[in-house]
Amino acid sequence: MGSLTAFTEMMAAEVLKATPTDNEAALREAKRGILDFLASAFAGREDAGIIKLLQAIEAEGGHSITPLIGQNKRANRRQAALLNGFMGHALDYDDVHSDVRGHPSSVILPALFALSSGREISGKSFLDAYIIGVEVMSRLGQAVGTSSYLKGWHNTSLLGGVAATFAGARLLGFTATETQNAVGIAVSQAGGLRVQFGTQMKPLHAGLAAQQAVQSVEWTQQDFHGSDATLDSKIGLLQVYGGKEADEPVRTALTEDWGKSWRIADPGLWFKRNPFCSAASHGADAALELAQLHLNIATIQKINIVFPPGGDAALIHTRPKTGEHGRFSIEYVVALALLGQPFTLGNFGTAAVSLEAEKLMGKISRSYDAEHKPDAQAIPKGRFTIVRITLADGSAHSREVSVPKGSPQAPLTDTELESKWRESAPDQDKAERILQTIRGLENAKASELEKWL
Repeated sequence: MGSLTAFTEMMAAEVLKATPTDNEAALREAKRGILDFLASAFAGREDAGIIKLLQAIEAEGGHSITPLIGQNKRANRRQAALLNGFMGHALDYDDVHSDVRGHPSSVILPALFALSSGREISGKSFLDAYIIGVEVMSRLGQAVGTSSYLKGWHNTSLLGGVAATFAGARLLGFTATETQNAVGIAVSQAGGLRVQFGTQMKPLHAGLAAQQAVQSVEWTQQDFHGSDATLDSKIGLLQVYGGKEADEPVRTALTEDWGKSWRIADPGLWFKRNPFCSAASHGADAALELAQLHLNIATIQKINIVFPPGGDAALIHTRPKTGEHGRFSIEYVVALALLGQPFTLGNFGTAAVSLEAEKLMGKISRSYDAEHKPDAQAIPKGRFTIVRITLADGSAHSREVSVPKGSPQAPLTDTELESKWRESAPDQDKAERILQTIRGLENAKASELEKWL
């Protein structure tokens, strides 16, 4: 472990030799991940931000190579990675991973779709690269630790472009040296702040990270050079963004136990039922349970929502004015649940929140309990949310959730995930063709899927 480039070097070697599709669980979850990403992207294909990006792409011009999902158009690889990444994350309906504290698939898959376009790439190679991308992003998330997120960095863009670059290097058969160089270029493009949550810039983070991965791969192909020590140098990504948390024992986790299991399956991707931040999912499930009590809303005196310290870091809006901001507000999500207003895409759009929700949010406060012990299966580890309602007569009702529906410990079934896909797809014929292609992707060409996008 002596040289500064040891971890970067070792990680590149692992990425290039691994064959994760040999693992049945990893292969299964990769297919589910592709389906969930496409469900999220097709659901977001008419978002207002998409129209703006389409106009920018048209004005810029370029070679039409890669499909723009759900648009019946193509663009150059970088443009498509940007737009498709934005689209997948536009509604915050896409998957998350607890090790990442961010969204892997909306960065990695748009980059891989772009890099595979116009090339003879097997479905198996595509799936291997995707699984490896999730693995790298998860390991980077653990290596960087929690401090960067709490400082305000958005891990989807901070780590996603680097992970997608590793995936792209694997897809195109780069050497270890080429992989290290591409990663070095990607690291210098990393960034993105959580202050953007609830704006169009938040999903653009995913698109920018995907675009950065494509650029990093292409620039390496053009013999553009950067440092090969960007992961583990004392002034590299882990130390700069992770600080004291990114010490050697933690960084060693980047390369330990490769191939024994795959993080796309263990602990696994988290597929959402609802279009809002996963950090609100625990509280949403708790509030839905309380809603079954049919409490008289007029008699609610106060509502307290309890988190572990830092458990609500992503939920930056306490009094949102729009549903878009409400995607990152536990107050809004709980208010909707108690009022019986559904978690529809419309309730998390650009329209103003309802007067009823606004009034109820005024009774909600947050608190933190560092001593409370959640369920042993809690996801993320140590996470819980308690919703406590006090009525005017002094009576109280509470519910606690540590394992929300959709998380790996309480996963969506294949039937539920396919229902999400069919609800998002533009027509049922295309829905079935894409579903069948994904099911047999390891035995087909990647282009078989691309042609239906």
